[in-house]
Amino acid sequence: MSNTLPEKQTGRKAAKYRGVKCLNCSHPLDLSDVYCSYCGQINSTKKLSLGDYIKEFFSSIVNYDSRLRYTLKDILFKPGTITKNYVGGQRLKYANPFRFFLSVSIIYFLLQSLITTFSSYNPFVNLNNDTPVVIKNDSVVTLGNLNIPNQEVIIHDSLDTKKENLISEEDTLDKEKRTLPIKPKEPKEITYYSEAELDSMSFSDRLGKRFSLYRDFYTEYDIANPARALDSLKHNNTQFNRWLYSKNSSIDRVKENPFGFANYMLGKIPFFLFFFAPFFALFLWLIYSKKKYSYMEHLIFIFHIFGFVFLGMLILLLPDLLIGDEILTGILFMIIGPIYFYKALRNFYMQNRFITIIKFLFLNIVFNVSVTIIAILFFAITAATY
Repeated sequence: MSNTLPEKQTGRKAAKYRGVKCLNCSHPLDLSDVYCSYCGQINSTKKLSLGDYIKEFFSSIVNYDSRLRYTLKDILFKPGTITKNYVGGQRLKYANPFRFFLSVSIIYFLLQSLITTFSSYNPFVNLNNDTPVVIKNDSVVTLGNLNIPNQEVIIHDSLDTKKENLISEEDTLDKEKRTLPIKPKEPKEITYYSEAELDSMSFSDRLGKRFSLYRDFYTEYDIANPARALDSLKHNNTQFNRWLYSKNSSIDRVKENPFGFANYMLGKIPFFLFFFAPFFALFLWLIYSKKKYSYMEHLIFIFHIFGFVFLGMLILLLPDLLIGDEILTGILFMIIGPIYFYKALRNFYMQNRFITIIKFLFLNIVFNVSVTIIAILFFAITAATY
């Protein structure tokens, strides 16, 4: 008989190391408890060694990979079933739906931003403005480092002649420009509204007229400092008025770098959807009120749908890049997405096909209208904070 005990008897889980109180949360334990029933920490008083630390490190990775593997597999190939299992109590088997959605969406936009950044740089573009050397013989023309056979080139003398002609024409134009009288810039007519006039208007009119006045004043006089501009306009130097006037600089930044604003807006989409998901879950709660699901369970269903959409876009990001067009992403939204949503409704809420199709069509109409409204609000909020 071997004198060596099994690893579970000699490691941190051995009975001789167990205590009567959890070292993490002080919950009372029995000597037969391997783990704390309250916080889940191992019941062990053994000091942590290097070997124990390495084992726990790899054990946590394996456990995380297991949850991620099950989440990816079921969210891709078992629409609605993952929500049914999660709501039914299988919480440790899957990743948290809220955290999974945020993680996948943020990873997607980070990769998309990197691809956009690198694709805008073309290493094959000749950034050297120097004129390439042209050498001509009877059979080969050398243009820079390229050997072009049987190719005719323009003689340098004719190029120099044309260049001299262009220079002389430019000099003539410059002389003509100097002789022409310069017309002074005509001042733009600005419709002025005093604070008293603005206060007499409705909220929407007051906001529109105020911003129109600030925009015209900014464009005409190019005064970027809000306090100075408000003083010139004899308007109250309030925080709102300063903020509204400062949006003129934001408009200029958007005009100068529209792609920067687009990237800024795209980066906010995951958080925007995260906060508006409760609004979508409200429709499911109303439509499926007889199924006696709680509001939180409907919300989990929505986040699983969102998670699938961003996971699909993440998977198709590289293939679409190689193809050169977003064909696969279009198929995801136009064909795969609707089929997935229908199957998810069917598997989770367990209603017959006819009722599910009716509710599926109604929810699509509601979601399309609400997404349009929310997108407008999202653009306005994003522009206001840019």
